[in-house]
Order: sequence, then structure tokens, then C-alpha cells
Amino acid sequence: MADRRRINGPSGGTVAPVFASSANNLDVGESKRPARTRRPNELRKIFLKTGLTPSASGSAYLELDPPSTNNGPSTSLIAPSSALKLTCTVHGPRPLPRSASFTPHILLSTHVKFAPFAARQRRGYIRDASERDLAVHLETALRGVIIGDRWPKSGVEVVITVLEGEEDRWWGEEVGEGTTGLDGLGGWGMMTVLAGCITVASAAIADAGIDCVDLISGGVAAMVSTPGQTSKGRQGPGTGLGKSLPPTAQVVLDPSPAEHEQVMAACVVAHLPFRDEITELWFKGDLPSSSTAEAENSTSPATMLNRLIDQAVEAASGARTVLEEELREAAEFKLKRNEVNKQARSDGKGKDTSSDVDMSD
Repeated sequence: MADRRRINGPSGGTVAPVFASSANNLDVGESKRPARTRRPNELRKIFLKTGLTPSASGSAYLELDPPSTNNGPSTSLIAPSSALKLTCTVHGPRPLPRSASFTPHILLSTHVKFAPFAARQRRGYIRDASERDLAVHLETALRGVIIGDRWPKSGVEVVITVLEGEEDRWWGEEVGEGTTGLDGLGGWGMMTVLAGCITVASAAIADAGIDCVDLISGGVAAMVSTPGQTSKGRQGPGTGLGKSLPPTAQVVLDPSPAEHEQVMAACVVAHLPFRDEITELWFKGDLPSSSTAEAENSTSPATMLNRLIDQAVEAASGARTVLEEELREAAEFKLKRNEVNKQARSDGKGKDTSSDVDMSD
């Protein structure tokens, strides 16, 4: 039975339609591709803000700058690339139901959901396999940070909504091959989304006042090929270690898939700097074989993997500086607000608000 009190929106997309005949006639040459103007070890600018949801115990919002374009003003309504926008809310710690069995540790539950408008292809309202996979990775990263012994038989829920997600490749390649959205080849955009989820969840947990062993931050590093020296087209990552590494490959921090023609491997880590620990590691891609690597680059696959992990840790350290600065500013604001409220209460108690009532006939 339809709900007569609510006007349901259309089931299709909410953006302006782009017809196939028009999309095929667009100029999607390589000159329109966003170019990486950052250095290989330079991160994108990060905007982080806490305390945006008053109804939650803690909340945070994170946004990354979109890749820069040096091609002048665009004549198309299609955005050349996407930015990463995440919002996180933390609910708890709160007691578990009476029917739940006793547990000496806190129960952590994570929920990651893409908004329907988060990608070029409209997402569904029910979580798919990729969103559940991100939630599992996030739970693994946060489980080793929260001091769970202080809240027995309690639970905390971390909910992350992806308002705009990182795409897996440049939209010009999607138009040429007839696919759009975050579910294209490679799945490289999910790596950046996971790193952002770890950082924004750490900020929201700290805003909620939950005791942790350290501040955790996420970082991603990728092995990409230099522009103009790769073959046309892109191939998704495999699972083996048998492919050779081209001599033009380099490791970059905070990669944007739209800026690179080919991404060969990527690594995401959740790093605790003071304890020097990694609570989550997700590697995806191909590494060179031992014989080819020793002949061309004098490095083994294990050495290249360690280098990729070290660069991901460096990216996590860069994101941590933004996290520490925002939490410091939020703490100073709360202290000032408490002092103002305390002063207002003391001033109110000092004043005699009672007045005599004159009763006359």
C-alpha cells in the first residue's frame, strides 16, 4: 500500500541526463584528463571538522580537494573528476539489551553506506558487497584502538555516509567503454575511501570522548605509471605476482585514479604512530616477479611491497597532522565554552533575583 503522506522521488538518477549520442560526441581526449600537479610525496588538502551532529555522541566531516585541472574552463556539464566527502557519527557507548549475553569488552559495530548520489551511477538503498567489505576493514582498523575493557556489556556504533566517493578511473574512459560509477575496473577508488573512513572515524570517536590507546589515521599509496608512456586502455589489478614492473613506474602518495592512466598496485594502512603499529593493511594489485625485478630494478617484490607500505604509512602520518590540529581546536573551543557557562552560572547565583510584592487593598 502506497504512503499517501509522502511524495516519493523518482527511482532514477537525480542529475541532468546525458544522452548516449551526446556522450559519444564529447571531446574525451587525453588533454581533458586531470593532470597531477602535486609532487609524488604530496597529499591533497584535507578539510576536517568535528561536532557537526548534536544528536550523536560524536561526529566528524572530512573532505578532500578534487584533482586540479590545467585545461582552462570546461564547456561540459560533466564534472571532470570527483572529490571525497565523508560524514561520520558515533552512537554510544550505551548499554546492551537485557537479553544480550554478558561481554567484558565493548561491542563495536561499523556501518558504511554510499549515498544514492555519491557516484555517477546511482547507488541503491541497500548495502552491497563493496560497502559491507569496507565496513569489515573499518571495524578491523578500529578494534585495536578502542580500550574496550572500560565499557563491559556496552556497545558503540560507527556510521559513515559517503556523500561523494572517489572514482576508479577518469570519466572519459567510462564513456568510451560504456560504464560509469564506482564499480568500474580496478576498484582503486575504494582504497582512498577506506583511508578517509579510518581518519574521519578516529576524529568522531575522539569527539565522543571514547578512550583510545592512540589516534589512528589512514593513508594510501599507489604504484602508477608515468603519463604518456603507457599503452592505450587500462587493465584491472590481478592477484598474482608474475607481472613485470615497467621502468616508468613510480610510487605516489594519496593517488587519484583520474590523474593516472594506469594504477598497478595500491596499499592502504591504518597506522598508530606512537605505538608504531598497523591495525589494518589492504593491498591490491600486481608486483614484479623476482627475476624481472632483479634484472631491471635490482629490487625484489618483497622490497617493493615494503616500500609501498612505508609510503602508505607516510601518507597516514600526513593525515594525522590535520587530525591532531582539528581535535586541538575542538578541545580549546569546548574549554572556552565551559568557562563561559561556568561564569554565567556564577554571575546568576550572585544576583538576588527575588523581589518583594506589595500587597495593597
